[in-house]
Formats: sequence, C-alpha cells, structure tokens
Amino acid sequence: MMVLSRRPFKGIDKLLFAVMVLIFLLGILTISSSTQAKQLTFRDSYVLKQLYWVGIGLIFTLFALGISYQKFIDVSYIIYGVNILLLVLVLIIGHVRLGAQRWFAIGSFAFQPSEFMKLSLILALANYVGQKKGVMDSFWNFLKAWAFLALPFVLVLAQPDLGTGLLLLPIFFSIMFVSGASIRYMAGAIAIGLAGMPFFWHMLHYYQRQRLLVFLDPNIDPLGAGYTIIQSKIAVGSGGLMGKGWMAGTQNQLNFLPERHTDFIFSVIGEEWGFFGSIALVLLYFLIVKRAFNIAQMTSDLYGKSIATGIGVMFAAQVVINIGMTIGLMPVVGIPLPLISYGGSSLLTTMIAIGLLANVGMRRSMF
Repeated sequence: MMVLSRRPFKGIDKLLFAVMVLIFLLGILTISSSTQAKQLTFRDSYVLKQLYWVGIGLIFTLFALGISYQKFIDVSYIIYGVNILLLVLVLIIGHVRLGAQRWFAIGSFAFQPSEFMKLSLILALANYVGQKKGVMDSFWNFLKAWAFLALPFVLVLAQPDLGTGLLLLPIFFSIMFVSGASIRYMAGAIAIGLAGMPFFWHMLHYYQRQRLLVFLDPNIDPLGAGYTIIQSKIAVGSGGLMGKGWMAGTQNQLNFLPERHTDFIFSVIGEEWGFFGSIALVLLYFLIVKRAFNIAQMTSDLYGKSIATGIGVMFAAQVVINIGMTIGLMPVVGIPLPLISYGGSSLLTTMIAIGLLANVGMRRSMF
C-alpha cells in the first residue's frame, strides 16, 4: 500500500529543482516568442496551455517525491503493462497528426503514451535487474531483460515515432551496464542491430528516409525535407555571440522556421539568446545529468542506482539528439527539448522523472 511518509520532503535536492524551474521559465519565454506570430489571445495561447500542464506536472512531481521509490518499484510491472496497453490502443483509436498515430485527444489537449514509456521502461528494468542482482551476467537473464525493451520498441516504431523508439536503446544499455550485464552480450546485441540496418531501412516510412538523407545533404531537397534543418542552421548561426534579443529573431518572427515551438525550439534560443545563452542552457542540463549520475554513484541500492542512471541517460540523450538535429549534427527524428519544447506529455514525463530522481537522492541510504 502506498503511503506518504511523515516527512516526505526531508533532504530534498533544492539545486535540482531550482535548475528545473530556470529551464522551464526559459521555455515559457521561448514558447511565447515562437508563437507570437500566431497572434493568439492569452486564453488560447500555447503559453497558457503549457502552464496548465506544469500545474498538473507539479501534482505528479509531489506524488513522485512523497512516496518511497521502492513503492514505485513494487508496482513497476503494472505501470509497464498499462503503458504497453496504451501503446496498443493508440494504434487502434489514437489521434492522427502529421501522418503519425501517437496521441490520445481529450478536448483541446492530447497526450502521447510513448513519452511515458521511457519512465515505465526505467522502472520495469530497475525492478528486474534489482531482483537479479549478481546474476545479470547470465545470457538468459540478459535475454529476458531484452524482452522488456523489444515490445515497446516495436510498438513505438509502428506509430511511427522513430525518435522515442531510438531513445529507449541508450536507456536500456545504461541500466544493463550498471546492473553488471556482460559487456560481451551488450556488444553482441549492438552488432546484431547494426547488421540489421539494411532491413531496418526498408521498414522506414518515406518521410523518415528523407529525413536521414537530408541529414547527409540538406540541399538535396531544400524546399521539402531539408527546409527545416536549413532554416534552423540559419537561425542558430545568425544569433552570433549575444543573440538578437527576445522576440527579435527574424527567422522566428517572419515564419521561416517550422516547428519552432516544439522540436526546433532550440533554434529560437540560438537566434534570440546567441551562443552564450545556448551554452548557459546546456550547462543547466549538464547540472541535471551530473546530479543524476552522482546520485547513482552514491546509491548502494541497485533499484535506485538503475532509476537514477536511466533518468540521467534519458536527459542526456534527449538534449544531445535535439540540439544535434537543430544544428545539423544529427538526423531529424522528432525529439523534444526537455522542459523547453511545448507539449504536455514531454513536460509531465520530465517533471515526474526529476521527482523520482530527487526521491532516490533523498532515500539512497534507506535500503
């Protein structure tokens, strides 16, 4: 039974939450700037919707903080199973947007179950490796752990959501690493995946192939698949060292840059806040990732260590992939920038993840 402890927030990581708030505030400013050209009233604005989501997120974050993370581990398989069911249902009755069937629509709001799958996978794997402590170097135990990844991976790719599907891979391998799984088995799994790339290529949708091709040369389709990345690089480059100022970015305000309040929001930051503003944001993310790995290192309990490691890698991978694709160093795969990009599912997942991370940090010596 889940019960709140008498002093649920004793030893809370104030720095972690201060960094979260700073990043979120920058996100609100950037969402406001990137949607200014739409000339929406505040009542209909993306900013207000994002504030609604952060209010909901705070409730879930407090819930994630107030209950021992071991209680979440106890019900992790149920959480994982419910999330798998949602991934199946979204393929049947989900809302289609931009050619992908990833969302459940509730009025003017929509949520994406694949976003929550990242946390569900972390908790389920933490439960599994914690139970198998000391024997994860067994091939069969590694193979069973692989089954936790395979099912959501296939379901997420079927939506299609290539970005989130690929993001599950570093989460899986990082938890396998800290659990003591054989490096030989992990290397073998990676080798098999690389060998299967030609088959994987033929399974991709046409637009996904185009995104990968324009990553190599955006100019092969400058007005189609390569348009966004070309405009994004122009926006980031034009920001210079100090940026053009809030709401003063020309690529942003003149509507040259698509998806600038979601996946390509870093382009707006680069244009308006420049190199120094972008580096400041990266440093804030670095503090969260560093804190996650510090908590993992200080935690003797394998359950907590796996949670902290998975969350740290989830953050790091999302930031690297998102920023990488906006500056042309990685293909466009549709990964939001944590706490910055507009979107309720991403924001909720991120805030709950920070709550769980702080939870492990507060209780790391309890078990």
